[in-house]
Amino acid sequence: MNKSIKELNEKVAKASKFIDDIKKEIKKVIVGQEYMIDRLLIGLLSAGHILLEGVPGLAKTLAVKTLAQTIRTKFQRIQFTPDLLPADLIGTLVFNQRTGNFVTKKGPIFANLILADEINRAPAKVQSALLEAMQEKQVTIGETTYSLSEPFLVLATQNPIEQEGTYPLPEAQIDRFMLKLKISYPEKDEEKEIIYRYTTGKDIDVKPVIKPDAIIKARAVVNNIYVDEKIINYILDIVFSTREPERYGLKELKPLIQWGASPRASLYLTMAAKANAFLKHRGYVTPEDVRIIGMDVLRHRIIVSYEAEAEDITSDDIVKKIFDTIEVP
Repeated sequence: MNKSIKELNEKVAKASKFIDDIKKEIKKVIVGQEYMIDRLLIGLLSAGHILLEGVPGLAKTLAVKTLAQTIRTKFQRIQFTPDLLPADLIGTLVFNQRTGNFVTKKGPIFANLILADEINRAPAKVQSALLEAMQEKQVTIGETTYSLSEPFLVLATQNPIEQEGTYPLPEAQIDRFMLKLKISYPEKDEEKEIIYRYTTGKDIDVKPVIKPDAIIKARAVVNNIYVDEKIINYILDIVFSTREPERYGLKELKPLIQWGASPRASLYLTMAAKANAFLKHRGYVTPEDVRIIGMDVLRHRIIVSYEAEAEDITSDDIVKKIFDTIEVP
């Protein structure tokens, strides 16, 4: 086993060299925000879509656009508005008067990296069109089904402040996002660097360092990263404690949780932990990989009760309590 782990470590170390190159290019543009950059890469490496929540001006769009520039891939930003239609997203059939036939006009969803800006501003039918593409990696226009080219990744944003005129995503649809990130303000010294960097009028040149095919190959390596049975059991204990907290010494959480995490949580937590190990150039998953990514995988999968809301207890508080209590292998 030790020999195979050593070989896997060497394979991962070789396959993950491009990660440092991508980060180097992104950091030319983005100051700080290590948390967001790492999570974007984890989503890319594990084919998991990401929901970003944060106030305007925190470089969410810029980070996604810069990531796309480093991969020689197609980036598409879609501004979600109340008057947006599914056809504006996936495309439609247009009648050609010259030939007398209908011609397919593909929509902006046919890209590799999609930024769904303020996804909760569009009505449910538009959200459903996007989320169907996320789940099936294909869209249907007329009677023809088109596959979406890999890598395909949706990064959706929400503004946590302004909720007037929004259409909140149903819980079942939010569950399809692998990660939900809460983007915070930069530190004071980071914001100082932002001022220096962006008040000179100079353009910042970001170079592409990798092709989409290399991402597909990297995903295959990520899938082969070793996860010990003890780590699997640790992940299962964490997820099951959201459903049956009393079995894990968390009796006080029982009245605070209306619905626990779905089986997707176990799958995504394992996949994201593998991707985090890959970012660290490691061929095996440690409990720390699970702990680092756990909050982002679980915070949108735990539905708190009215009692929790009355006591101002959030899903983040519950996840933190679970990680503090469940024994680490």
